[in-house]
Amino acid sequence: MKKKILMAILALFLVSAFSYSDTFSLKVNYFVPRGLSSSTSPDSLWKIEHDNMDYGKSDFQGVSFGLSYEYFLTRVFSLEFSIDAFYSKTANGSYRDYLGFEYDSDFWAVPADLDNYMDVDTFSTDHSLTVSIMPIQISLKIAPFGRQGRFIPYFGGGIGVYFWTVRMEGDLIDFSDEYEYQTIDDYFLPVYPIYFVDAEEKNKLAFGFHVLGGFMLSLSKTLTLDIGAKYNVAKGKMSDAFLGFDPFDLGGLQLSLGLNYRFR
Repeated sequence: MKKKILMAILALFLVSAFSYSDTFSLKVNYFVPRGLSSSTSPDSLWKIEHDNMDYGKSDFQGVSFGLSYEYFLTRVFSLEFSIDAFYSKTANGSYRDYLGFEYDSDFWAVPADLDNYMDVDTFSTDHSLTVSIMPIQISLKIAPFGRQGRFIPYFGGGIGVYFWTVRMEGDLIDFSDEYEYQTIDDYFLPVYPIYFVDAEEKNKLAFGFHVLGGFMLSLSKTLTLDIGAKYNVAKGKMSDAFLGFDPFDLGGLQLSLGLNYRFR
């Protein structure tokens, strides 16, 4: 709901600002999440997922769509207001090194390399992770050679608010609670309880900053092709379903291809 309201407000703001803004842009973006994880942050959700699941950062790369307008301050400096929406990726995977089995109506995980010692059937342990991010940003852009000519390079940076959602659904192995399972051949194997989880941090808000750069190619007096990149840095605080986890890394590299229409 927050996303819809803010998108509506921004759309009205854009419409009302057309007579004052100099450029209106539509962009297609490709987002490559940083997925920051560190051995010094054992409670990072990115790290836990990367260490245990058979999917990786590349499974969270995806497309979003951008809408922006740019207000010229001088021939070199301008302010850009932008929103990038509809980035949402879901990765489905299995625990890389563990298999599940049922015992006494409960479900347990055992290291996959000990499967040969099991006297019951095993199955894969699976869950999905969904990540959605929508930044609303303001940037100071610098075109060092002005905006005349066919080739117009630019760079800059700014700040923004990031609306984000993270959801996990499926099997979750609790590695903090280890037991021993005795097989009929008297092998004692380490096992861990499996729980079904449907946990979500929904429509949360975070603040961050970014740097950007790129160039424009003039197609006519009013149209330019915009090829750019933006590097975002932001972290969202886990407070509901993932209480106790480190802040979730929302940053990454955004590549964009856009079409700019210049009003004056």
